Amino acid sequence: MNEIVVELTEVNPRDFFGERNHNIEILKKYFPKLRIVARGNKIKAFGEEGVLEEFDKRLDMLVTHFGKYNKLDENTIERILTYDSREAYEGASSDMGEVLLHGVSGKIIKAQTVNQKKIVNLMQKNDMLFAIGPAGTGKTYTGVALAVKALKEKQVRRIILTRPAVEAGENLGFLPGDLKEKLDPYMQPLYDALRDMIPAEKLSSYIEKDIIQIAPLAFMRGRTLDNAFVILDEAQNTTHAQMKMFLTRMGKNAKFMITGDPGQIDLPRRVISGLKEALLVLANVPGIGIVYLDDKDVIRHRLVKEIVDAYKKIEHDN
Repeated sequence: MNEIVVELTEVNPRDFFGERNHNIEILKKYFPKLRIVARGNKIKAFGEEGVLEEFDKRLDMLVTHFGKYNKLDENTIERILTYDSREAYEGASSDMGEVLLHGVSGKIIKAQTVNQKKIVNLMQKNDMLFAIGPAGTGKTYTGVALAVKALKEKQVRRIILTRPAVEAGENLGFLPGDLKEKLDPYMQPLYDALRDMIPAEKLSSYIEKDIIQIAPLAFMRGRTLDNAFVILDEAQNTTHAQMKMFLTRMGKNAKFMITGDPGQIDLPRRVISGLKEALLVLANVPGIGIVYLDDKDVIRHRLVKEIVDAYKKIEHDN
């Protein structure tokens, strides 16, 4: 009797198998001539060679679908198992509109405003992009979604997310814990976005293996960042030297995205923002895109837009 063994390395076996191995039971129903055993992170199948080959192809399609959408229901399994071929299934599934990816529990993540769509389009055409706008406009979230999409589609090998650890009215020295524990609060918005898009266990594995790296900007010095999607968040709080250092880290097959809000600078007085300077210096450099978001792109609570407008009026009057 022939046998194949498939080891699940890119997906969580428990989620893939389904509650009480429900998804495996569906597989058994469609392949009654095979003996199928799911244990640990492995699926074993025993039977005739031709049937095993077909089973292997369909199982690979299921794993690919689950890895992309983080979801596998009975209808999807039956569609995948009954399509004539992988090509026919992928053709039928390709019309996903502007969906960037499916996050945790199948959450649809896509550009929701005109300027967010500009970010997506310009990021496809350029290797470096500046996304500038006030709080709540989805700059960072859209960037992280594009980075996760690029990683899932194997366009890059790793994601690097960084921020300058500038104290916004707080003193790092008084915070409890070691260096990582002191800095993690500054990186929390990046963690929050990732948790929406990648299941917890998989995200932990990516971070443990350095496939996803989240670090303060100072840790970028001296590195050459190849085959990576790199996001510099809160870039308005970089100095001239920090911004120049970061931009020159760009290596082969790299995508750089810089996000920031020039209206929320926490630098000491008389220190010029590296973001403001870069926007002037690099405005006409080919291969660099710039998108300006505004209060029309705010997608948080309706009050956020009102708050942005109120502060804008005060700043204009002053």
